[in-house]
Parts: sequence; structure tokens; C-alpha cells
Amino acid sequence: MERPWSQQIGYDAFRVFARLAGTVCFRLRWQGSENFPKAGGGLICSNHQSFFDPVLVGLTCNRRMNYLARDTLFHNPILAPLIRYLDAIPIDREGGGLAGLKETLRRLKAGEQVLIFPEGTRTPDGEVLPLKPGFCSVARRSKAPLVPVGLDGAFQAWPRTAKLPRLGRMAVVIGEPISAELIANMSDEQIVTELASRIQQCHQQARALRE
Repeated sequence: MERPWSQQIGYDAFRVFARLAGTVCFRLRWQGSENFPKAGGGLICSNHQSFFDPVLVGLTCNRRMNYLARDTLFHNPILAPLIRYLDAIPIDREGGGLAGLKETLRRLKAGEQVLIFPEGTRTPDGEVLPLKPGFCSVARRSKAPLVPVGLDGAFQAWPRTAKLPRLGRMAVVIGEPISAELIANMSDEQIVTELASRIQQCHQQARALRE
């Protein structure tokens, strides 16, 4: 996708700022960035601990990341300008999110990366929740690899019950992707099981990395 040069430079600048802020404020560490696709589409699948998560995953990748956001956030006077600037994909949960899914597929087929949280919601206790299978059809239709990501520390810094974040340590681990060829030969249940296993492994590695 073609974007204005100002938006491209702005995204890169935001990533540099996020890396600096994460390192200074949260002693952020990450590993496995080489597992992101060097080119072409990629469906990036992470566990979900807090509002920090999209930024945490995005800053670990040297390529642009596309984000999904509830359509109601596009009307939030504080978040809307940033969400629009980052070219986020609006998702209408009450309406089934069909338009958002079509846009996600379009960007994947255009060779871009899209971040999703297949648990569907933030964790209540810091552990990885069961994955919802909706991503399987997107992966099949886009023929994009699934890239597992595990993050830890974001829940401790900003649990869903807290209005404001606090300082702490965070870590992100990016695992080896599940290729499109492998996905084509697996059932949805097998895909969910395999991805869940890889996200769990990345999460445990991230927990060890931040300690």
C-alpha cells in the first residue's frame, strides 16, 4: 500500500520513540525479530495482556505493522488521532466485523503485516487464554504465515482492572512462523493447537527474559 511520505516517516519516528520509552521506562527486552517475514504478508498473532500490547509488538519489527481497533475508538478524542495516523483497521464487533476482515485480507494480500490477538480479549490474570479459531480462515485465504508472539510484564504494568499504568519490566519474544504451506495441510483445530503451543512457548520465554 502506498502512503504519504509524511506518514511513513512519522511511523518510523514513532517506533524509535516507543523503543526508547520502553527501554527507559519498562526495561523492555525482546528477541526473535528475525522471525518476522522479510517481505510479503504476515499475520502476527500475540497473547493479549494490556493496552500496551500493540505498541510493544510493533516496536520489535523493522517493517510497518497494521493494527486492528474497535470502531468506537475512532471517535475517542484522545486516541482517535493516533489510531487514524497509524492507519489502523476499524472493527465493528457488534456488526460481525466483516468490513474489517475484508480490509485485513486486502492488506495481507498486498504484502503487509497485520497484528491480531486471537484470544479475543485481554487476560484477567496474565496467563494465555484459549485461542478463538476465527483467524484460521483469514490465514488460509491470505496465504500468509502465522507468526507467534509472546509478551510478558504488560499485565503487571497495566492490568485490565487498572485505569492507569505503572512502571515494571516487559519482554517480547517472536517465535518461528507457521508457513502457509503447512497451514494448507492442517485442519482448523490443528492450526489453533499448534499456534497456541507456540504462543505459550514464546510467553514463557518472555517471562524468563524479563526476570
